[in-house]
Amino acid sequence: MIEILNEMPPGVVGFVAKGQVTRKDYEDILIPKMTEILAAHRKVRCYYELGSDFSGMDPGAAWEDFKLGVQHITQWERIAVVTDVEWVRFALAAFRFVIPGEVRVFASGDSVAARAWIIESKST
Repeated sequence: MIEILNEMPPGVVGFVAKGQVTRKDYEDILIPKMTEILAAHRKVRCYYELGSDFSGMDPGAAWEDFKLGVQHITQWERIAVVTDVEWVRFALAAFRFVIPGEVRVFASGDSVAARAWIIESKST
C-alpha cells in the first residue's frame, strides 16, 4: 500500500509505503500523483519512506518504478529514501550511478532529517 503525504511544498512529492506494494498501488496512487507533479514542475524532489511494516514490492511495482524513473530522468532533482530495509539500501547504492540528481538514504529514525533535506533550499 502507498500513501501520499499531502503536506509537501510545491515541487516536492512524498509517499509512504506500507505492507506489500503492488503494481496496482503504482497505477492507482503513485503514478497519477507523480504525473501531476512532473507536469507542473521542471524539477521534482521525491520523499519515499518505506514504513516499518513494509514487506516488499511485487515485480509489477518494481517495473513501474523503473519506468517512471527513466521516463522522467532529467526531472529528478533530489530523492530521499527512508528505510532500514537492507536490500533496498544495497540496491540504491549499487544503482546510484544511473539515478539522476541527489539521492540520499536515511535510516527510519532519521525521517525528520530526510524531510528537512528534501525541502531545503538549493542555496543551503
